[in-house]
Amino acid sequence: MAETVRAAVQTGPRSIEIREFPRPEIGPDDGLLRVEANGICGSDVETFKGHMGNPDRGPFIPGHEPMGIIEDIGERAAERWGVQPGDRVALEVIVPCRACQHCLTGRYQSCPNRKYGHGVTGIDVEPALWGGFAEYLYLSPGTIVHPIDRSVPVEVAAMFNPLGAGVRWAAQLGGIKLGDTVVVLGAGQRGIACVIAAKAAGAGTIIITGLESDRHKLDLAREFGADHTITVDSKNDTVNTVERIREITNGAMADVVLELTPMAAAPVTDALLSARHGGRVVLAGLKGGKEIPLRTDLIINRALQVFGAFGVDASANEQAIAIIESGRFPLEKLHTHTFGLDDTVKAIETLAGEVPGETAVHVSVHPNS
Repeated sequence: MAETVRAAVQTGPRSIEIREFPRPEIGPDDGLLRVEANGICGSDVETFKGHMGNPDRGPFIPGHEPMGIIEDIGERAAERWGVQPGDRVALEVIVPCRACQHCLTGRYQSCPNRKYGHGVTGIDVEPALWGGFAEYLYLSPGTIVHPIDRSVPVEVAAMFNPLGAGVRWAAQLGGIKLGDTVVVLGAGQRGIACVIAAKAAGAGTIIITGLESDRHKLDLAREFGADHTITVDSKNDTVNTVERIREITNGAMADVVLELTPMAAAPVTDALLSARHGGRVVLAGLKGGKEIPLRTDLIINRALQVFGAFGVDASANEQAIAIIESGRFPLEKLHTHTFGLDDTVKAIETLAGEVPGETAVHVSVHPNS
């Protein structure tokens, strides 16, 4: 094996360059992952553009949805994670300390001691290989891994994170019950994943919104179980999202509303207005630090339950992987583009809709292809 590892390093807004790093030495408590694929999500796009993320962290290797094959692993790490060289695993973004009160009580996402994260830690932190846009990724002792069957096509296996978000946001935080009416604001890959999760949870009616440019995504959402689609920027007329939902539900409104739109303020109010009295609203669409007007009277007077969705936890990842391995849904229809490491910038721009003639849904970078 080569003694160096190639990786895509983001050095600033819209600036990514390929660099080489020493291959890490692996001890008894850590490991090395040969990255098969890393999916790209909307936050990667906004971080690439400079709209999101810590501007003071310096150069870093992006990619917070890595999955691949265990290349090298220490004896204690293998016992702790229950894996061996050759096993396929998916990684969580967060690398918790595993020793604080939050970690020991199962709330590891709130760990105050976490120092590292996949796709977010700078290359100044040894051994630099923290992100999935690299041929190999360092597995530190606190890493959380989830096994995935090697028979699953790599493009489908790489969807564990967006599908995990669907499970977490729709089924767990949304608490969808049999027959519920669910509204999904935003038709990106995680919006479609929420449709899949809502369908699996037994939702009775699923409504999803998107832009005119999202028509291909809205069509896919119907294939995966959406009953109604709303194009919010129709060229033919002005669409009032809340009124359309009122019409579809005969005034009953939605039991659960999921707000997933990036960088947009208006859908937050739409979400509050679209929920029934006593309904649930899950806010998951990052706004890049923008100040968003929040009509708190709507929350109070409508007795709404509002949840902030922070990433994907272990149970959601496990359930998502179980859905993937079951083959119940034709997830291969969601994957539209595969790129090698040298084309990382093009991969991000493709998902962003900046490449003429390309309509992307799920895009992944395969560093060793």
